[in-house]
Amino acid sequence: MTLHSSHPIPILPLVVMQTAVSAASLVVEIVAGRMLAPYVGMSLYTWTSIIAVVLAGFSAGHWLGGHIAERNSAPALRATGWTMIGAALTTSAAVLILRALAGPVLESLSDPVMGITILTSLVFFLPSFFAGVPAPVLARIAVLSHERPGRSLGTMFAAGALGAIGGTLLAGFLFISWLGSIGTIAVVTITYLLAAFGCFSLAKSSGRDLALPLVVALVSLGLATASLAAPSPCTRESRYFCIRVLDVSDDPSSPVRLMVIDHLGHGISARDTPQIMQTDHAAMLDELARFRMQDRPFSAFFIGGGSYSIPRAWTARNLPVTMTVAEIDPMVTELAKSEFWFDDSTARIRHDDARHALLSDPTLYDVVIGDAFTDIAVPAHLVTQEFFELVASRLNPDGIYLMNVIDHADSLQALSAITATLGTVFRTVEIWTEQRQPVPGERMVFIILASDEPTATDNLTTYAPDPFLFGALARQTVDRFIARAGGLILTDNYVPIDRLMGRAE
Repeated sequence: MTLHSSHPIPILPLVVMQTAVSAASLVVEIVAGRMLAPYVGMSLYTWTSIIAVVLAGFSAGHWLGGHIAERNSAPALRATGWTMIGAALTTSAAVLILRALAGPVLESLSDPVMGITILTSLVFFLPSFFAGVPAPVLARIAVLSHERPGRSLGTMFAAGALGAIGGTLLAGFLFISWLGSIGTIAVVTITYLLAAFGCFSLAKSSGRDLALPLVVALVSLGLATASLAAPSPCTRESRYFCIRVLDVSDDPSSPVRLMVIDHLGHGISARDTPQIMQTDHAAMLDELARFRMQDRPFSAFFIGGGSYSIPRAWTARNLPVTMTVAEIDPMVTELAKSEFWFDDSTARIRHDDARHALLSDPTLYDVVIGDAFTDIAVPAHLVTQEFFELVASRLNPDGIYLMNVIDHADSLQALSAITATLGTVFRTVEIWTEQRQPVPGERMVFIILASDEPTATDNLTTYAPDPFLFGALARQTVDRFIARAGGLILTDNYVPIDRLMGRAE
């Protein structure tokens, strides 16, 4: 059937709608990462799933839109208006659907990558599918309604591209920072509804034809309002993270608080015992650094702030230390001050990526502490040979680098590769862990200590908050880990840390 219209449709409203829909669909793609973060974290797997699902939705929507575009202009626009209603309805429901399905989906699947992919598909495929329909319809109407079809087609493609660019910039720099993810979803819902009724208007739909779309539009707005009114999973939502503060104390009069960034704990602090660490890895980092420095004055650089537990503990112990903390998110620092009893006057705070902070400041330190590992999401640029060379260049001659690694006891691929990589930069690489037999499949906490000189002991006792013994693995064991890496050295060019973190089958 040939598309025709006795009244050619001006290209301007078509361009405006194409730009708006394209922008809104890219906003959804960006905000999807933030919405998923409290449940699955931010990782290569999360973004891979989001991009794949959204593109699959767009592709299916474009296919349907191509079929709709073969109709006459008025029915094609009415059908497109209905798909925009569908986009508004499924987008407005995304927040509630995610909260309802996240727990059951992730708990029923042992493979975290499969869980991320399925959850992303259930929540974000349909909004992307409906948003993909208008492009071929609007483009065909523009081509057949104007004397210069090539220019019209190019204009519509350009409008889609500009909308995608604008949506990406708006989501990243404006909407999420100022409105939060749920507020952003509400704006997208309204945008889709405006596009829907724009299509109905161009199709010259009667008031009777608009009755049902108005009802569904009100339902969409109601869902968006319900999402806004529902309790947020975040105590604060910053430009970078969803941050939660949870009280995990047994005694409310003596609070102990956990900072959760996205879906992972990033520090625990007790108000009344600041010098006692509440997690194994923080306790080992604290104990090893103090043992190596003994009683002499020293300087320390922290990669990441989190709850600022170790800087707070060292202040409480009156250690002769000057501290610098590189924490990329100012909101994390603000919550550490307001909720975790941290005094920011006791340390120099740099709100910057840790690698850039070290690169831009030639200051030398006695201790550099890295706390990059928490789950399958690991900052790849902080575990490469080039980064370790940068760290070494910022250490005094007798300085030490400490970092925590969490890996599966029956795999240890990530631990092996990182140890081998550090071995290309430092003369001495030690692996410390709790002295007990691991449970098969357990995710174990290790501390790697890299320096030019070995530690004067191979076991220490610390508290987290109960006492436990941890020690250094024998040199022969460390050599076996390095051999297990099979020559793999992590570099900026090749750092498959996400794959290495996977559990061995």
